[in-house]
Parts: sequence; structure tokens; C-alpha cells
Amino acid sequence: MRMTLHTDYALRMLIYLASRRDGVCTVNDVAEAYGLSRNHLLKVAQTLRDLDLVETVRGRSGGIRLGKKPEDIGIGTLVRATEEEFSLAECMQAGGGRCVISPACRLKGMLHEALSAFLAVLDKYTLADIVLDRALLRPLLGIDIQAA
Repeated sequence: MRMTLHTDYALRMLIYLASRRDGVCTVNDVAEAYGLSRNHLLKVAQTLRDLDLVETVRGRSGGIRLGKKPEDIGIGTLVRATEEEFSLAECMQAGGGRCVISPACRLKGMLHEALSAFLAVLDKYTLADIVLDRALLRPLLGIDIQAA
């Protein structure tokens, strides 16, 4: 299983916001902390806003902040919401793919089982589990301890 960069960046943005816990920050803050593209992170922030996981604040002191408590943000739910497709092989695509052995192949069922197991593990965790030790994360993300 491989997640898209969009999902990866969504998780990173939420981790950053949960590590701060001091209100509003900017997408630029997140981009600088991780060394990521601001433009890509703007799209991620929009997705997270649409999912009600991030709130946007307008104005001079505007930016983004968590829209829910970290313990209310399920990792499995987030991954399902941000991934466009879970086709691990061609036969798992919506149209069924073009593989000639699809009618007799058992791989598709095995891959579905593996994907279900992957998501079941993620369903056991929340954002709060990831940021359990904020004191270790803050310096790595360049977050000022007083502001955090």
C-alpha cells in the first residue's frame, strides 16, 4: 500500500497543527517546518477544511487551526477521505482492469484482504496518538516551546 503525497502532506499538516496547540498558524509555517511546497500545502489545507478537520481564519492574523480535537481525528478515516483510489492492482480498478486471468485469479481477494487489514490498523489510531509526545515533535518542527 502506498499513500499519495496529498494524504502524506495532510497527515503532516495535522501533526504540525496538533503539535502547536496555540491557535492559528499559516500554511507557510507548515511548509517551512517540513521543507514542502507551499502551493501543494494550500491544496491540502483546502481538502482538510472541506473535511472540517481544519478551520481557516481570515484577516491579518489569519491562517489555519485544527477544526476538531486530535482525539476526534481518526487516521483511518482521514486516509479513506484523502486517497482517491485504493487499487493495489489493475484488477481492483473500477472497470476491473484488462488482465486476462482476472476471472480465475485469486490475487484480487488477497489484495482486498490486505487493504482491509491496513485500514483496520489505521482505524485504531487518532491524531492524538501520533502527537502523544509534543515536547519531542516541537523542536523537530521548529515550533517555539513558548508558543506551543
